Amino acid sequence: MKEIERLVLRMARENPRWGYSRIEGALANLGHRVARTTIANILKRNGIDPAPERGRRTSWSTFRGAHWATIAAIDFTTVEMWSRRGRVTMFVLFAIDLRSRRVHFAGMTLSPDEAWVRQVGRNLTDPVDGFLREKRFCLMDRDTKFTAAFRALLDDAGTESVRLPARSPNLNAWIERFMLSIKSECLDPMIFFSEESLGRAVQEYVAHYHTERNHQGLANALIAPEAIGTDPGPVRCRERLGGMLRYYHRDAA
Repeated sequence: MKEIERLVLRMARENPRWGYSRIEGALANLGHRVARTTIANILKRNGIDPAPERGRRTSWSTFRGAHWATIAAIDFTTVEMWSRRGRVTMFVLFAIDLRSRRVHFAGMTLSPDEAWVRQVGRNLTDPVDGFLREKRFCLMDRDTKFTAAFRALLDDAGTESVRLPARSPNLNAWIERFMLSIKSECLDPMIFFSEESLGRAVQEYVAHYHTERNHQGLANALIAPEAIGTDPGPVRCRERLGGMLRYYHRDAA
């Protein structure tokens, strides 16, 4: 009986839309003849709702797995910069494709007002080369800079805005991990005196991130590797940002 109960619970959890009859049939395929009332009692005893109520409670991992290829995320980070007015805060916006881990530098500004954010939204959803043009969902936190007008612009372009619960960085872990990387490996060790120098640093890091930096979440592979030489030969080092970012390679034949 314990084996049957384990199977009932497993089938119900892994298939939230399966009702008693569907579970009954699946058990019969395994040689177990179990009454629907027994299945119902097992689920009730373990606090599992019957279908379809159970099916409406799609877990975050189930949702993510079902739509993995069509999900992107966006987020702001801030960088302290020196100007003629003294120290100012620059707001930098990034987007990421969850499946490939590709990152897009969406823009930066000292004043992320609604007009600026709406223009970024138009760029992201451009039907020709917008980063979100083939994405069904875009994850974002509840930052007030992601205004209702900005979210409506994305929705109208076919990319549904998914606002995550407050104080839930784990639900947007992919872009949070990128933010940690770019800040620790690039932004924090540097001092910026102009928007141009900050922009160059960000673009150099994004190029390094895509073609030269191995990613543990991708089996320690590169996102967009260039041709790599395999024949014995001198090992070369490519440096970016004054040697702060390094990549070792052999020349391709």
